[in-house]
Amino acid sequence: MTTSTSTASSLRGFFRLITVVSAIGTGLALAALVQGAVDGPRWLLILALPVTALALTAYGKAAEDMQSGVAASGLRSRGPRAFAPAVVNGVKAVNKENGRTAVDGQALNSVFAFDLTVVSDELPPYRIEVRHPLDLQGLLHKSRAVVEYDPEQPWRVVIPNNPPREWLARAESLIPPPGTVKRRAGGAPAGFRALLSGAVIAAVLLVLVRVLG
Repeated sequence: MTTSTSTASSLRGFFRLITVVSAIGTGLALAALVQGAVDGPRWLLILALPVTALALTAYGKAAEDMQSGVAASGLRSRGPRAFAPAVVNGVKAVNKENGRTAVDGQALNSVFAFDLTVVSDELPPYRIEVRHPLDLQGLLHKSRAVVEYDPEQPWRVVIPNNPPREWLARAESLIPPPGTVKRRAGGAPAGFRALLSGAVIAAVLLVLVRVLG
């Protein structure tokens, strides 16, 4: 237990460091973009444009993953993770390219879409769709499942093939949450804090440039 706690703490520290570095990098890029566009030199603008565009694209993709209602592909290799029981709302075959219902569930370009309600200890219940080519845990004929998810980015959910027995038992006794569950994972989009902090850093840098002039 102590080793597990220490590892989780180290991982949280690692991701905080990544957030700080991302915020500083974003702030410098935004400040350079504005400064280059307003006062020059033009090389600053030319250098900052692609860097800023790349950063905004990455932030936008993270926000899109969160809002789509479809689980992001896989878990982060060094990210935190936890098990949770889930209600199986339905399973269907869909085209893996466009997500439309597949006529032939055996086709090579089709996958199973598992419509799940994740009921974790850390977050409010939320619905999400997890896609996989295999009928993991035999969910075609079950109403409960065990998932593994990222507590910091809860739209990252996978269905483990062989979950721990204690979680299987917990899933079997799971009572569906009352009321309507929104199809949206909780939490701020990945990178939101870094983007917001970067904007603040950029504003401070631009003010300092004006004052020190």
